[in-house]
Amino acid sequence: QVQFVESGGGLVQAGDSLRLSCATSDRTLSSYVMAWFRQAPGKEREFVAAISRSGGSTYYADSVKGRFTISRDNVKNTVYLQMNSLKPEDTAVYYCAANRILFTTRPEEYGYWGQGTQVTVSS
Repeated sequence: QVQFVESGGGLVQAGDSLRLSCATSDRTLSSYVMAWFRQAPGKEREFVAAISRSGGSTYYADSVKGRFTISRDNVKNTVYLQMNSLKPEDTAVYYCAANRILFTTRPEEYGYWGQGTQVTVSS
């Protein structure tokens, strides 16, 4: 069973930047479409960004477009989420997710999930 571990979360002020990482010991990261989702208290899990297996295609939620960048290093078996110009409304637990087939924003299509990392943005 492939496992993903997120890191890089923390407490920052509005306008600051953070870079999240999602690593796996599985050497077949290139087999997976990867995505980031987030979930704030009392809210449903929402799509943030996705990246194709090769990294050639990316897609973002409108709320983060222009501020967040998803990338991947298939040699290092790691996916990243660079978050700039953070806002208090970005506060959430951030999860990376993987699936072998679909380049999609639907969380139910992702079969593999990390444990999440907390991002808190103070105003």
